[in-house]
Amino acid sequence: MLSAEARPYIDASVPVLREHGLAITTTFYRNMFAAHPELTNLFNMGNQASGAQQQSLASAVFAYAANIDNAAALGPVVSRIVHKHASVGITAEHYPIVGRHLLGAIQETLGAAATPDLLSAWEEAYGLLAHALITEERKLYEAAGTAPGALQSMRVVGIENQGTLARSFTLAPMDGEATPDFVPGQYVSVAVDLPGGLRQLRQYSLSDAPGQPTLRISVKREVAGQETPAGQVSNWLHDNLEVGGMLAITKPFGDFQPDVRSTTPIVLLSAGIGITPMIGTLNAIARCHPQREVVFGYAARDAAHHPHRQDLADAQARMPNLRTAVFYETLDTAAQPSTGIFAGRMDVARLPVWAYADQPVYLCGPLPFMQVQWRDLVAAGVPPTRIHREVFGPDLLDHLL
Repeated sequence: MLSAEARPYIDASVPVLREHGLAITTTFYRNMFAAHPELTNLFNMGNQASGAQQQSLASAVFAYAANIDNAAALGPVVSRIVHKHASVGITAEHYPIVGRHLLGAIQETLGAAATPDLLSAWEEAYGLLAHALITEERKLYEAAGTAPGALQSMRVVGIENQGTLARSFTLAPMDGEATPDFVPGQYVSVAVDLPGGLRQLRQYSLSDAPGQPTLRISVKREVAGQETPAGQVSNWLHDNLEVGGMLAITKPFGDFQPDVRSTTPIVLLSAGIGITPMIGTLNAIARCHPQREVVFGYAARDAAHHPHRQDLADAQARMPNLRTAVFYETLDTAAQPSTGIFAGRMDVARLPVWAYADQPVYLCGPLPFMQVQWRDLVAAGVPPTRIHREVFGPDLLDHLL
């Protein structure tokens, strides 16, 4: 628990962090990578180049300061961070490095305003957070039976295009090795050695049911945008990985775990490549409880950008109580509600109706999509405690800001 002496300084930091947070985190990353270039292999350098990682950390520090006494709000965030850290091999030895450079960046950015008492308070607050993360990460490594950063070599035994930009890769373990077990909704980190000696790790959701001799991941090719660079790892996988090739992955991690064992109704809503954990979940339900009532909503740019259409069709054939609604922003013909295909973006009012107050809802997709759906679901009568979401990228704290 934060000391009474430190608390006023942390509370007073909230408006300061709101104003100077991005400058602090930009300074932090610049100085830390200059002193420890080996850490570039653990951080997503694509997010560094776009500025997303700096903004993410600024949001994280601000959210932590603003919610330091709100264990109910920070608990799920800590769980999400712990799983992400375990997937890239973070260890206790990394935390002093981060702490030293974070405090240094606060001092460098704020100058005389960073008084010794303020820095001491943040050193205490950071130490409490680091201790909590280290403890939980150690538990995760032990439960997974793996060492931090350990990788398993997998052979690519199948590749399938999933619409215009996505591709699925089916992976099998080497002879004599076991296929990692996982819970639907989880992901693995994929390690790729890029030109120039940079190794990068990216997380990809497992897009098929567990309990099979293979794993499957689905990867969207991230093309360059006006303000974002092309995805280094996704493009490398699309351009270089072939059947028979090898891919190094971590054990599965991730706390987004829809309950596939229950027989109670469930709602799965996704957009874009966010369909991947939902398809894995749906396939698992089809194997365990094909009679279960499921609402499956999906949104895409158009039919050509709809991955895993065959998986969805197969599930519809096996699951008599599966109700689907697919939304295409561009549709060649008028809306086709009779076939479950609609023109435009996902609209809660056009989804199949369910018991809003009682059934769990799982969301995955781009942050703007999830923000809109969250708002509309709550307005429709879904309790916020019933809504669970998987976040791709550095936006997991937006609901605390």
